[in-house]
Formats: sequence, structure tokens, C-alpha cells
Amino acid sequence: MTLDRLRPIADRALTPFVDAADAVGLSPDGVSVLAFVCALAAGGAFAIAEPVWFVAGAVLVFANGWFDLVDGALARRQGEASAGGDLLDHVLDRYADIAIIAGLAAGMGAYLLGFLAVTGVLMTSYLGTQIQAVGLGREYGGALGRADRLALVGVVGVVAAIVPGELVAGLTIVELLLVAFAIVGHLTALQRFYGAWSDL
Repeated sequence: MTLDRLRPIADRALTPFVDAADAVGLSPDGVSVLAFVCALAAGGAFAIAEPVWFVAGAVLVFANGWFDLVDGALARRQGEASAGGDLLDHVLDRYADIAIIAGLAAGMGAYLLGFLAVTGVLMTSYLGTQIQAVGLGREYGGALGRADRLALVGVVGVVAAIVPGELVAGLTIVELLLVAFAIVGHLTALQRFYGAWSDL
């Protein structure tokens, strides 16, 4: 949850982008869809697994994360924050996570690692919302929040373009990232479950 703590700083930097989105008539839901399109394109770029496409994927991942911040700020600016908008944002974020991780896994041919990584990420998010559903409040605890994951994917995309070969134990940097997402994701999900179960 490192980068989530920097949200107040990011919110200040968002102002010009929110101004621009508002000026051209974009709605918060429209920005959410734009963020999702960036994630789909990033997944496709990563699946090609060539240096220039790794860099393109990294840029698109950063764009996805940035637009994901803009949509909320725009909703507050326009006074359109709603349960429907929040639902759409969360659903598109999950599909975006799947697209990005699936692209990384396909590019490496590391489908088992991709499966373990994406299930770890999805279970972390699921536990957060399920804990809220049983009346314990939204749970954001854990080592890697979504902002952290996107930042790591972006950095790894650039590094993969520079160092495409194996780094440790026969694994590329992309495969090492998938291993990290798998381990941290499932451990975070279990941590959230245990914490919530103790509070019931």
C-alpha cells in the first residue's frame, strides 16, 4: 500500500487533467472506460513480448493508472459520484488487472504463473469487498495495492525491454513479477481473511 499514501499529492497533480476532461465533456464513466481501453492495449502489447512493445505496454499501464485517478476526481468535480459509477470502476479495474497480467503471462508463455498471479490479485480485491459486504468496512490492507502493482508492471515493462533474458533461477524479470504477484496476492488475501474473521 505504499503508493496509495501518496494519493493527496497525486490529487493535486490531477487538476489540469480533470480540467481538460471536464472541458471536452468527458463523464467519469467515460474516463473509466478510457482507462480500461489502455489496460486492454497494454495486455496486447505485453503479449507480443518484444522490446518496443514492452515499453508501449509500460506507458499504457501508467496511463491506465492515471486515468483511474482522474475518473474519481472528475466525478467529485462534476458532483456525479454515485454507486453505479463506483461499481463500474471496480468491475473495469478487475478486468484491467486480468488483461494486463494475462498479457504478461502470454508473452512469456508462463500460463501457470499467470494463473497464480491473477488469482492472487483477484482474491485480494475480492476479500476487500467481501469484508465490506459483511459489515466490517472496506479493507485495503496488504503489501501491494493496485497503484503499487501498476507501478511495478510499468517499471518491469521498461526493464524487460532492456534485459529480455533470464535473471534468477531461469526466470525473466516478467516471470519474477508474476511470482511476486502470486505469492503476495494470496498471502494478502489470507491476511485479510484472518483479520476479518478475528473481528467477527
